[in-house]
Amino acid sequence: MTEQEHNTNSTTVRLIDYGAMPDSELDTQPAMARAIRAAFEIPGPVVLDCARGRYHFYPEKAIRAPYYISNTTSEEENQDVTKTIAILLKGMNDVTLEGNGSLFIFHGKQTLFLLDKCTNVEIRNLRTDYHQPTVTEMTIISTGKRHFDARIHPDSRYQIRDNKLTWLGEDWSFAKGPMQTYDPLRNTTWRIDNWLELAQSVEELKPMTIRLHFDFQPDVVVGHVLQNRDGIRDQVGVFMTECSDISWRDVSLHFLHGLGVVGQFSTNLTFSRMNLAPRTETGRMVAGFADFLHISSCRGKVAVMDSHFSGSHDDPVNVHGTYLRIVDQLAVDCVKVRFMHPQTYGLPAFYPGDEIEFVRSGSLTTYASNHVVAVKRLSARELLLTLAHPVPEGMGRHDVIENVTWTPEVEITNNHFARVPTRGILVTTRRKVLITGNTFERMSMNAILIAVDAESWYESGRVEEVMITDNHFIECGSREHTVIFISPENVEVDESAPVHRQVVILNNRFETSGDVQIVSAKSTHGLVFKSNQIISTSETGKLSSLEETIYVSACTEVDLADNTFTNVQEGTD
Repeated sequence: MTEQEHNTNSTTVRLIDYGAMPDSELDTQPAMARAIRAAFEIPGPVVLDCARGRYHFYPEKAIRAPYYISNTTSEEENQDVTKTIAILLKGMNDVTLEGNGSLFIFHGKQTLFLLDKCTNVEIRNLRTDYHQPTVTEMTIISTGKRHFDARIHPDSRYQIRDNKLTWLGEDWSFAKGPMQTYDPLRNTTWRIDNWLELAQSVEELKPMTIRLHFDFQPDVVVGHVLQNRDGIRDQVGVFMTECSDISWRDVSLHFLHGLGVVGQFSTNLTFSRMNLAPRTETGRMVAGFADFLHISSCRGKVAVMDSHFSGSHDDPVNVHGTYLRIVDQLAVDCVKVRFMHPQTYGLPAFYPGDEIEFVRSGSLTTYASNHVVAVKRLSARELLLTLAHPVPEGMGRHDVIENVTWTPEVEITNNHFARVPTRGILVTTRRKVLITGNTFERMSMNAILIAVDAESWYESGRVEEVMITDNHFIECGSREHTVIFISPENVEVDESAPVHRQVVILNNRFETSGDVQIVSAKSTHGLVFKSNQIISTSETGKLSSLEETIYVSACTEVDLADNTFTNVQEGTD
């Protein structure tokens, strides 16, 4: 059905009819809640229409509800899983939220959108931002032997007490946390130690200008922008749980607090013509507190296309499942399993009828499969699974279970990734993966990482069909970080028992500024690296052979052919 046909057959609910006043400072949250309730009562397709304008959302009347979200905070970091939700769509079907180019401004710390058990929902033509982002920014304006001066961004607030700086927000504050720096000349960011924690003292030279004093000469560069956050992911930007057929189109998310857009146990998620970057008029450099798109244990197809990602504090796209460790066998067909990583727990994890596999933690290889008949929640950390068939013999003490049913097909096409301190794309799913037509601009770590582990993050699972083709990699990686890294974290390595299969890297363009390794692969069967163009623009570290570019370990059926190598000095053709 076309957009015009969809709208023609829909009932329109107008936000302004429920009390919203665009371009005012009034709280839109109550009007939005009333409009959503009205839309919920209407059978058939509904368009929730927001007249073009600027709308503010304050936390005082926001919805508060508990939600467990993958990769966010541990019990020790944040005992309360209650989320402050500005816009909640729960149990809604056939709904389009039409923004008409409006700008939604959020105050305090909020989860902007939460979709719970929704089907066939589209959010489109909308921009969102924080009134005061929870990542602060300041620009270095001068340096001395034992100090440097910085100009604080107008959207950041602070207070100096006892020669120490504290960042202040709308009902939040912090004095310590992760920091990274942004180089505007190279449009790149990387993680650094927090200069505020290293400083002996801080003084205010004039409003919004501070001087940091040290007992050593700080190694900083005038013009660089320092970015600081507290590190606790108590909210997320967007959360979609147990949903299906959700589409985001022509949406700009200019700041996301905590983990960004999270899809969890959902089916068919589409992101088209998204812009996850700061609003140009703000002069800010940061749009994401952590990841931009984080897809955990989904199925169907995840599609990310024609979008722009710039200014995150972690990975722009991360697609994975979750291994649960087997901690006890209570009957011939019954096992107790546990969430192991501190920041991931409380999720549904399994549903009756789901297909599962038993995986060796040491080798990360599968040795049995089964189906779930029943799930009993023992606690937020532990579940009891009743299975269709007896538990396999010889389970290891650290073996894990993967939910095979909740693994998605992934297409990531025609996107631009920039100003990222970590990796561009992380993907671990056994279903078809296509990464094509993308530009990766100066990722500080790997542009693409295919991992999987059962001892650290517990992010499953193996890949079986990955195509990486027609992408442009601009000065990604470093001596420590390969541009494309295929790195299962198996400690028991056997060439005859690979973890990953069929990764094809075809017809890509790699531009490097030094002796950066292009591909490193471990425990992979069917690795193909063909018809790629590799260009070095550095006078040192010139490439001279394929062996210097590709590293493989315990890989089988490796096909390296028809790749070209060119060494070009800076400033020459």
